[in-house]
Amino acid sequence: MNYIKPVSLSLMTIALVACSNGEDTTANETDTTLPELSSGIYTEYMDTSVNPGDDFNQYVNGKWMATATIPEDKSSVGVWSTLRDASQDNVKIIIEESAKGDFAPGSDQQKVGDLYNSYMDMKTRDALSVKPLQPEFGKISAIANYDDLAVYFATANKRGYNMPFALGQYVDFKEPDTYMMYTWQGGLGLPDREYYFKEDDKSADIRDKYLQHIENMFDLAGFNAGKQAAATIYDLEQKLAKVHMEKEKTRDMVALYNKVPREDLAQIMADFNWSAFLQEAGIDTIDGLVITQIDYMKALNGIISQTSIADWQTFLTWKALSANGSRLTSAIDKENFDFYTKTLWGAKQQRPMWRRGVNVVNGTLGEVVGKVYVARHFPPEAKARMQHLVDNLILAYRRSIQDLTWMTPETKEQALDKLSKFTPKIGYPDKWKDYSDLEIKADDYFGNIERAALVQYQQNLDRQGRVVDKSEWQMNPQTINAYYNPPLNEIVFPAGILQPPFFDMNADDAVNYGGIGAVIGHEIGHGFDDAGSTFDGDGVLRNWWTPADKEEFKKRTQALVAQYDSYQVFDDLNVNGTFTLGENIGDLGGLSIAMKAYKLSLIGEDAQVIDGFTGEQRVLIGFGQIWRGSYREELLRQLVGTDPHSPAQFRVNGTVRNVPEFYSAFAVEKDAKLYLAPEQRVKIW
Repeated sequence: MNYIKPVSLSLMTIALVACSNGEDTTANETDTTLPELSSGIYTEYMDTSVNPGDDFNQYVNGKWMATATIPEDKSSVGVWSTLRDASQDNVKIIIEESAKGDFAPGSDQQKVGDLYNSYMDMKTRDALSVKPLQPEFGKISAIANYDDLAVYFATANKRGYNMPFALGQYVDFKEPDTYMMYTWQGGLGLPDREYYFKEDDKSADIRDKYLQHIENMFDLAGFNAGKQAAATIYDLEQKLAKVHMEKEKTRDMVALYNKVPREDLAQIMADFNWSAFLQEAGIDTIDGLVITQIDYMKALNGIISQTSIADWQTFLTWKALSANGSRLTSAIDKENFDFYTKTLWGAKQQRPMWRRGVNVVNGTLGEVVGKVYVARHFPPEAKARMQHLVDNLILAYRRSIQDLTWMTPETKEQALDKLSKFTPKIGYPDKWKDYSDLEIKADDYFGNIERAALVQYQQNLDRQGRVVDKSEWQMNPQTINAYYNPPLNEIVFPAGILQPPFFDMNADDAVNYGGIGAVIGHEIGHGFDDAGSTFDGDGVLRNWWTPADKEEFKKRTQALVAQYDSYQVFDDLNVNGTFTLGENIGDLGGLSIAMKAYKLSLIGEDAQVIDGFTGEQRVLIGFGQIWRGSYREELLRQLVGTDPHSPAQFRVNGTVRNVPEFYSAFAVEKDAKLYLAPEQRVKIW
């Protein structure tokens, strides 16, 4: 589940639609027309010999985890990877219908088929070698001074190359009906700044392998002096990493929103040719930019001017080569895999080429295949039942806010106003993306990806200054995920995630409230987490809290930070409670409100006992089983260092121990390992 903000600034754009909510009277009645509903619980995966109060994740998923084997081509296995594979299987069928057909040039089918075929045609890619990159290397070699360097930064940014800072379009935090251009720190080849400075043996080994990877890539591209180039590149990346804003601070939306008038940009980077950069970027008439990391950009000014043009050329050659590591020859592709997936994630071998090809099509022409995917795999009744669940979750959230004892009426009024303006999007967009400007050729994979990036960039330029398009989605319908957008105040659930164990049309409501209900609540909760709560109901970045309520909110969230800081992933590695705070708030609020919504849906009736479990037990088990998974150590370590989500076992155990119904449903006593005294349990929403 994602919380969309301009972290990567790969020209992200988000949308908003006005939301209407019914009167707060009674919950919508549960649909009783479906016959013989199952429990939806995977009892064969449960280890009921475990006390649920000691390890609820083990209790729910223990038998599965005891026998789970991670395939050689994966870094993890579980619910998420299984559903993603199934989605890819279905998309492959759609793609191959186009890949094997003869369709009119410019048609959607031609583009899908030829893009896939161009990826799969490794014989042509091997024959071309690095020839497709020669024009790029020529541009880099032609850089004669720092003005040229500024121009090249803008040129490379259009293709999504990893420059020292990115420029991208996003909704304006202060005026969410308009678009704004933002900068974001960049330039690192390792996953996070900390990788450059940690002194433990594992980190040192990764750095050594990264240096060797750079050298290997230079050798494969036919360049000389790869070892010297690697040292130059690493040294420059380390200088950038030293001044990068820490990831924990990038959650502070207020601190990130620094709109600098165009004429004042020189005060941030005095030696940088902003005029040349903005002209090449195509936004030379813009009145200003949002500089998200002010201190980083100020420090970057000195790094740029103190680094020779020759060293910058070496650095930029690496960024062009690395950005295209999976688009060139089989040897370069394998080397790219060996470091970024094998070393960092622990996978032993590459995924089948067809799966990688499906990913390329999904990432480039996703809504073309998404339209067919929805028609085949997402029945209208699923959308209707999902809407029913969303309505009940919003109702439950409303009642929960009204009942809060720690919040004043003034702040409650603002919170309820925000909740009333949430926009749910379910399944697929009402308006599909237009790919008519994109030319796809069957024998030009590199060019296809290049053209796709430039078309997307130009489309964003064309709408700069226009009203925000509120119909767009940031995930394809076939995606197994969900997200929330703060300046658009929308919660989005693609069709792909709306299947078991998240959402089971043939299961009793309880397990669905614990699964997709908790996901819905999670995404709503992002609107009220440490970052989302800085935006109001109209998506405007402003403080709608009284000082006392804000202080109490911080007190409660800090208690959650302390809990997660104490969770030990390995002997030498704990969860980062500060970095994962937003997702932990989402999980806690999601399950708490899902439980409340389930109770409301019963309308005073007693829940059935199914498979020996009460309704409340099934809600909690339904939540636990969506996080069923097993991970390689390499991946888990990287996730702890770079992912704002806590590891799966702590998303289960760390959440349920703060939910009162967990204690009553499973008779959790004081001597249980997950037990928290009532006063220690965190309740925010």
